[in-house]
Amino acid sequence: MTQAPFTAMATHPEPDLSGRRLGDYQLLRRLGRGGMAEVYLAEQLSLRRQVAFKVLKSNLALDAAYVRRFHNEAQAAAKLVHANIVQIHEVGCIDGTHFIVQEYVAGQNLKQVLVRRGSGLEAAPAANIIRQVAAALHKAAEQKIIHRDIKPENIMLAPSGEVKVADFGLARVVREGEAVNLTEIGITMGTPLYMSPEQVEGKDVDPRSDIYSLGVTSYQMLAGRPPFDGETPLAIAVQHLRNEAIRLETLRPDIPSGLCRIVHKMLAKNPQDRFQKPADVLKELRTLTITGLGEEWQNDLAGWSTTEMVTEGEGRTEATQMLATVLIEQKKLRAQRVRWGLAALCMILALPLGVGIAYLTRPKPLLSAAASNSLQVPKLQSAKLQYYDAFFSPSEEAWKAVAKYFPPTANIDNQLWSRRASRRLGEYYLNQGDLENALATYKSLSGLEETAQEFRVGGLAGEAIVFDRRNQDKEVRDRLPKIKEQEMYLVDDFLKGEVDRLTAKYASGNR
Repeated sequence: MTQAPFTAMATHPEPDLSGRRLGDYQLLRRLGRGGMAEVYLAEQLSLRRQVAFKVLKSNLALDAAYVRRFHNEAQAAAKLVHANIVQIHEVGCIDGTHFIVQEYVAGQNLKQVLVRRGSGLEAAPAANIIRQVAAALHKAAEQKIIHRDIKPENIMLAPSGEVKVADFGLARVVREGEAVNLTEIGITMGTPLYMSPEQVEGKDVDPRSDIYSLGVTSYQMLAGRPPFDGETPLAIAVQHLRNEAIRLETLRPDIPSGLCRIVHKMLAKNPQDRFQKPADVLKELRTLTITGLGEEWQNDLAGWSTTEMVTEGEGRTEATQMLATVLIEQKKLRAQRVRWGLAALCMILALPLGVGIAYLTRPKPLLSAAASNSLQVPKLQSAKLQYYDAFFSPSEEAWKAVAKYFPPTANIDNQLWSRRASRRLGEYYLNQGDLENALATYKSLSGLEETAQEFRVGGLAGEAIVFDRRNQDKEVRDRLPKIKEQEMYLVDDFLKGEVDRLTAKYASGNR
């Protein structure tokens, strides 16, 4: 029996489990909810790490079929060990609560980035995101797993530049020619805005359906809007079946034609006309020449395997590094051209002097530049753009550039973005283990005027984190009540999660 694609199940409010402890996990706060489960930010106490804790809804937990599908989801996703896929850590049941513990990705999803930006991305960062998502889908296809819900909300962008595909809750596993659906009647099959034509019609799907959804997502990422829109899910679905999207070249003439061609091929109505597997998307991307992309990832893919892309204790892989370094490489190229121009001029005037200047101003290798943190950050058009430039290529200098180029005393807009940059700078110092500079940065925020509650409470939260890492319990306890009084103004997700962790930690008497 063909499943109706847009049926919905009646739901009842779920109890908020925030504050509860289940086994090794302290549930901190609810992050979101879906058709089958609710997701909490939690701390795994034994490892002192934050995780995403997915709980099967209580009304579904009474149905053995849903419990089976919930665990099937975990088993399917757990196979996918890959740098660009959110990892599953554990699946279990405690006191009747069925749960999946998975990697928590601190950062934003692609939808949030696009909404805040208000327009499409440039070609280089967009191509890097497409590449990393395609790599994730290739790994899934190797394991005969189809995601079925690729969309901007399920593409996580970490501050480090990592791109991770999340939520295999609608996955389909194919075993020995038999399709095993992890969803049945009552569970929405994907999101209409991003569904492939065959998915809309309720037909069998294969990896080419995920490629179509990636095409829709890529189109939105470049055009700043989806290829199709409508007042109802049905209206959108009909357009996926019948209409052709406006050519990207028309909307964004600045985008390389090769990248536009790849996106539209992914959007082909007939699966036979699309790329036949995610690896084909990767191979086609390899042929593109896009300013800022660099050449490292364009090596020959003969014999290429996803096992080469799995993180094994070395931090970020090449694919991960690409998104984070795109803007850095662009800056290096601009600075390099300037230096070469000066050197050439000096050589014309005086060859010996020119040789000396060329030596002194020679461009540093990428690793050397990163190690010395001597990167010169160019000034952009506004404080907001400067902030997002730092977001995609975070460094001490990049975050400081927001206030440097756009003094907060000049206007309210500059003040807002420079203070947000300071908050991110504090987080950057924490990640670097530089507690002294982190504390100084957070103190500058906590000492702001009383009307700046959002930043004052963020500063207090940052101070508490630093003191906790220094094992200065009294200072942490002094700040927690003040933070709780102003918790409504605490908007930073990282700081929220840390405050929840500290509250649970110090309330439990561990300190």
